[in-house]
Amino acid sequence: MQAAAPAPVICPLCERPIPPRARSSLHHLTPRLKGGTHWGTVRLHQICHSAIHARYSEAEIARRLADIDALRADPEIARFLAWVRTKPDDFHAATRMTRGRRDARQRP
Repeated sequence: MQAAAPAPVICPLCERPIPPRARSSLHHLTPRLKGGTHWGTVRLHQICHSAIHARYSEAEIARRLADIDALRADPEIARFLAWVRTKPDDFHAATRMTRGRRDARQRP
């Protein structure tokens, strides 16, 4: 008798499968720099993970986006999710920091 194939890993953010060939990474729900070293992590598509960190600082993530529901409810992430859900499960593209985040990092 043949063993059943393992269930595919599902990205909790975009809710698409993460195939073995896809880029993925662990996301600390509370950033490590903000005390989340030993707290929960989730496996995300790399593009989903990059989208979070391109838009928000570690402090902002810790303050208001430290769970999947909060991330999905965020308008910028929601727009990203609507777009990425139209892509293949193993889709990856370089992600640049948003202008607002870049400008905020340059302020004294």
